[in-house]
Amino acid sequence: MSQILFDNEAIQLLERNPYVKRVSKKAITYSDEFKEKFMLEYEAGKYPTQIFRDAGFDIDVLGKDRIQNFKKHCKKMAVREDGFTDTRKTNSGRPTTREFSLEEQLERLKHKIKYLEQENEFLKKIEFLDKQAEWKEKRKQLRKKNLDSSKK
Repeated sequence: MSQILFDNEAIQLLERNPYVKRVSKKAITYSDEFKEKFMLEYEAGKYPTQIFRDAGFDIDVLGKDRIQNFKKHCKKMAVREDGFTDTRKTNSGRPTTREFSLEEQLERLKHKIKYLEQENEFLKKIEFLDKQAEWKEKRKQLRKKNLDSSKK
């Protein structure tokens, strides 16, 4: 988060922008629509500051660091399964204490199965590479042994 705090005038200016969900003295929450628009234009070759300027933001109010950090954050969100949706309230990292519906349980189990399948594939690859490395080492030793015995 940036060290630059917004004054009341800057907060009011930012709140008028349609791409802003919330503004506090420390942070801005952008709309999902803006995040998607930003990534599309950025991937098309536009500079981040130009995208913000075209969206009606005052670059001097935001600051270059905040824009660059937003770019990094958007790149990470673009590859997430959840996409650009704000998951801070739903994924706090704390275990849930409520009961899950059958649909939620099914989704969680599907996700867990997919994760475990990926983990198994990864472990198979590691095991294969280990065996391959051992086999190459044994073959190298046999060649050396055969070479030494043929010299005698």
